[in-house]
Amino acid sequence: MYYIGVDLGTSAVKLLLMDSTGRIENITSKEYPLSFPHPGWSEQKPEDWWTQVQSGIRELTEGYDRSQVAGISFGGQMHGLVILDKQDNVIRPAILWNDGRTQKETDYLNQEIGKEKLSKYTANIAFAGFTAPKLLWVKANEPENFEKIEKIMLPKDYIAYKLSGVHCTDYSDASGMLLLDVQHKCWSKEMMEICSITEEQLPKLFESYETVGTLKADVAEALGLPASCKVAAGAGDNAAAAVGTGTVGDGKCNISLGTSGTIFISSKEFGVDKYNALHSFDHADGRYHLMGCMLSAASCNKWWMDEIIGTKDYADEQKKISKLGENNVFFLPYLMGERSPHNNPNARGTFIGMTMDTTRADMTQAVLEGVAFAIRDSFEVAKSLGVKIDRTNICGGGAKSPLWKKIVANVLNIKVDVIESEEGPALGGAMLAAVANGEFASVEEAAAKIVKIVDTIEPTPELAAKYEEKYWKFAKIYPTVKDLYKEIQ
Repeated sequence: MYYIGVDLGTSAVKLLLMDSTGRIENITSKEYPLSFPHPGWSEQKPEDWWTQVQSGIRELTEGYDRSQVAGISFGGQMHGLVILDKQDNVIRPAILWNDGRTQKETDYLNQEIGKEKLSKYTANIAFAGFTAPKLLWVKANEPENFEKIEKIMLPKDYIAYKLSGVHCTDYSDASGMLLLDVQHKCWSKEMMEICSITEEQLPKLFESYETVGTLKADVAEALGLPASCKVAAGAGDNAAAAVGTGTVGDGKCNISLGTSGTIFISSKEFGVDKYNALHSFDHADGRYHLMGCMLSAASCNKWWMDEIIGTKDYADEQKKISKLGENNVFFLPYLMGERSPHNNPNARGTFIGMTMDTTRADMTQAVLEGVAFAIRDSFEVAKSLGVKIDRTNICGGGAKSPLWKKIVANVLNIKVDVIESEEGPALGGAMLAAVANGEFASVEEAAAKIVKIVDTIEPTPELAAKYEEKYWKFAKIYPTVKDLYKEIQ
């Protein structure tokens, strides 16, 4: 049997075909446009996702026995607001996770409703990227669209809906909406009232590895797949990546260097950071996790290389970096504002420390180090909660860089394990589909049998000590400049 994992990302959808033993048979990717209608806004057309998913599935399965495709599941960009009318038409472009337009609504939730109440209702406070503030924004700024809403869903759930006809979501992705009672795994009545929506408008809740339905007959025919092919609920991209890297069970850690950057800590027990600097979410393995999310990670390096330096040869630029731990240039990687731990959509990318002898390599190094330092910000919060982490898995596009992995290992001063497959969310999605079909008894069993560590980067005492000193200098910069960000908007 074959299983398809769909990783619905911000710039492209990646599709992966896995056999019943966990071997990756094929991978393909399809890009779609990203729109920035105003500074700090970020939108996409769900119809583009669906077009490219269909095209990608056909391409992915070309040359394979399509009758053997038993299941499809997902990892998907979280928090995006997708709204449909009574005719199942998309009402407006999806407002994405990295959209910062909802500062007014976020302030209302955190300050007038109150962080304490929000944390009680949902185990989290409001962040500009979350879904609930987006609903309030639509209500205030596009009331005619708000009145049309028949169905509310997240990005990957739109694809599940198009495939199966079932209005569904999973607990891990729903955790990032600020509408779910994370601890009790049900929609929060208080949050629905605050957002003026009903439970009928919200999707049915499933565990990530549960079957929501099978392919609609017309979709199965169009894709050449069997109508018996199961559609499993899937997970938010970070939870799916955690599955794909074996970060399941208790006390495991994964760092993702994708468009966004995350530090993900799995737990068997529910817990909340009292300052709400970290997110407390449900996990795709049926349990819980803590997560710190920065809005710009590998995208910072892409911006620096593509837009500023003007090169696609990332590896060559990194070869010029020779003095790790000795750079006096710092970079704050807040190109789209920042979430964890600062919760400030007004924050912006900032270089500081340049002199007349600063080189291009110093600037490139500062970008890589700035992302690692920002991940450590969340790592420090986890440590303050008594969480002990001595090693982490790593995934995402940035994890393909040996230099970046070395920097992360030494900035955090922990071992960094490299997984045989760095496909993260796509592999996690395929694994969830396999669990839904009974190939494995649990997500943990699937991870134990499929995920393999092929390399470990260990920190060195001398370099870790240098980065320890540099990190605490970095940590002073944001508090010093944060009041300027609002003034320069």
